[in-house]
Amino acid sequence: MSRAKSVDDYIETASKYKTELTRLRDILRATPLEETVKWGGPCYTWRGRNIVGIGAFKAYFGLWFHQGALLDDDAGVLVNAQEGKTRALRQWRMCSATDIKPAIIRRYVKHAIAVVDEGREIKADRGKAIEVPEALSSALRRERGATAAFRGLSPGKQREYAEHVASAKREDTKTRRIAKILPMILAGAGLNDKYR
Repeated sequence: MSRAKSVDDYIETASKYKTELTRLRDILRATPLEETVKWGGPCYTWRGRNIVGIGAFKAYFGLWFHQGALLDDDAGVLVNAQEGKTRALRQWRMCSATDIKPAIIRRYVKHAIAVVDEGREIKADRGKAIEVPEALSSALRRERGATAAFRGLSPGKQREYAEHVASAKREDTKTRRIAKILPMILAGAGLNDKYR
């Protein structure tokens, strides 16, 4: 899906789940949250803070609670999509319109608003040292100017590249990923800049 400029655009260009996304949108618009678009997808905020987003993928659609780890998940619907990486964000994945539970959604939104009002937040762990995989370090040393270009990137962009290479399970996948990202590093671009 391309980067949407509006929520209408996001829903209209969704290949699946248009009706379900519209229903989720209607539920969220009936709350005190403000509707906006961030990272190319619908996001709902309270007092400038991200509360929940909606989105659709091939196998599911759903909600993303930005501080979902702080919510009482009494319905047992929230999952951590990237165990070990994501500390605060939690997803509520749905596969059909029957999975949409308006009363529970409203209750979770109300609780998420209360979390913001109480000043509670799980912050990103930005102080953690960046572990650059040896395969990436070696490739940076071989490519003229690549080490300096990598060091010139923000710590967040460096971490994205390092984790992208480290997460490859096979050596040939690491090699392909490095070949793809080296020109991006040399250009000073981040791995996920197109989503920002």
